[in-house]
Amino acid sequence: MTDILTIILPVFIVLAFGYCAVWRGLFSDDHVDGLMRFVQTFALPALLFRAISTLDLSTSFDLPLLFSFYCGVVGAFVAGMIGARFLFKRSWEDCVAIAFCCLFSNTLLLGLPITERAFGADALQGNYAIIAFHAPFGYLLGITAMELTRAQGTHLRALPKKVGKAMFSNALVLGLGMGFIVNLAGIPLPVVFTDAVDLVVRAALPAALFGLGGVLYRYRPEGDMRTILYICAVSLLLHPALVWTMGQTFDLSQDAFRSAVVTASVAPGINAYVFANMYGAAKRVAASSVLIGTALSTLTTTLWLSVLP
Repeated sequence: MTDILTIILPVFIVLAFGYCAVWRGLFSDDHVDGLMRFVQTFALPALLFRAISTLDLSTSFDLPLLFSFYCGVVGAFVAGMIGARFLFKRSWEDCVAIAFCCLFSNTLLLGLPITERAFGADALQGNYAIIAFHAPFGYLLGITAMELTRAQGTHLRALPKKVGKAMFSNALVLGLGMGFIVNLAGIPLPVVFTDAVDLVVRAALPAALFGLGGVLYRYRPEGDMRTILYICAVSLLLHPALVWTMGQTFDLSQDAFRSAVVTASVAPGINAYVFANMYGAAKRVAASSVLIGTALSTLTTTLWLSVLP
């Protein structure tokens, strides 16, 4: 428990800085909007570009591990959609944003350090394999679902073109696509360029957390607590349970099994809010689910660690 708290507390502290800055009037709502625009239009696309362009695809493609984990991701997404629509009567756009919160675990800030603290640095290979495909898979699933939802009423023949145009005008998808092009084509990049991109990348996560703190001051979870707790239940309990079942079915190695379950068990990441903000859907729910889910994960992740082999 203490180890998990030491990992989670820095996340809360940066969130608190953002919250207090807006609360005390040192940072306005316009400043928060500008910061989040920088994050989702420049910093996160740069992070995704660098991650994919430098990825060793030959060693990251562990098919049984990835299939086990991403079956859980799809299951959590479907559960989020169904719950949001039929339990909470949300609009379809809100349903997609809520489902995205359910699938997008905080693999980097929480999953990686918790696995290392619990099982050592040698157990992290599975985490890296999952992280390599997490953002591409999650965003492509979420963006495709959202664009299909927003294209209701469009003629069937025009639908692929409309969805494709929307996806490839999205900065996050462009960052992913350019990263894959550089990787697969083996394009050498000048050191000066990669150093410049890395400067932007290093700003992505702290800026996103600080901005989310300001967002949390603006969007208090009034009237949405049942929806937020549902997201937490799906992401912290159902998602890892699905991954556990699939991992046993495919007889994953002990290290791969541990990596998959721990990564699935952590709270929704900042990208859950970035996605909701990008489409203006369920922003209050997404922001609060990151905060409350992170707090609850101190208990649920400890529970999962206690039952892992």
